[in-house]
Amino acid sequence: MIRFEDVVFVHQNGVRALDGVSLDIPDGETVAIVGENGAGKTTLVKHVTGLLKPREGRVLVDGVDTTSVSTARLSRKVGVAFQNPDHQLFSESVREEVAFALRNFQFPEDMIEKRVKLELGQFGLAEYERSSPLVLSGGEKKRLTLACILAWDPGIVILDEPTVGQDAIQKEKLSETIRMLRSQGKTVIVVSHDIEFLWPLQPRTIVMKSGKVVGDGPAKECMLDSEVLRSARVAQPQLVSFYRHLSERPADPFVDPLDAKRWLSGGRAG
Repeated sequence: MIRFEDVVFVHQNGVRALDGVSLDIPDGETVAIVGENGAGKTTLVKHVTGLLKPREGRVLVDGVDTTSVSTARLSRKVGVAFQNPDHQLFSESVREEVAFALRNFQFPEDMIEKRVKLELGQFGLAEYERSSPLVLSGGEKKRLTLACILAWDPGIVILDEPTVGQDAIQKEKLSETIRMLRSQGKTVIVVSHDIEFLWPLQPRTIVMKSGKVVGDGPAKECMLDSEVLRSARVAQPQLVSFYRHLSERPADPFVDPLDAKRWLSGGRAG
């Protein structure tokens, strides 16, 4: 369980990045955090990792106050892939990058070998095993940071703008990975502007504006609330906009383009 209790955080320049945020994220939940730039999304998730500490209020991860433990200790439970992968990559080779945390957490060498091979294969990076992370493209670097995290199997996975630099095929693979993590009971938090990527996942959706939570609920509810989305400068998914413009329509918005196609082809019982 992740719990925010009336959390306030103020940057050194005086900007109030979080303004009385209170919310609970139960174990195993998939959550999307949306909002315009500067809304406080990344600041929020940095409090989960302990990289930032509240000025007021508390953040609890599995009942432990993040101000009472080190970021290193929290990192065993919380894996985060930040928006800029260059801030996380430092090893001489792609292989060593994935192996680093495993060694730091004292995994046995035979398990390290297996997990490195598995994650590099899963994220299409096996051919770069001996290469420096510096030679990778931006999208490949983001996949590498995710491979590093999943290798040590944390219970909480945070992805900050994971689709930036990814093509359609890699986005689909990323979507499959998130669904896999969900099926494994992981807590997954995705910070993203990519509403079209988030919508088919149907996560709990937290809408932020000026450091406050202005919307929180199932995607099908939040993404239908035009007033909240407009105030937070968040676009509606295209399928939701299409659904709302139909004079005759099913009970719920389309989640997948195939749903819309089937309905338009005559399956209109819903």
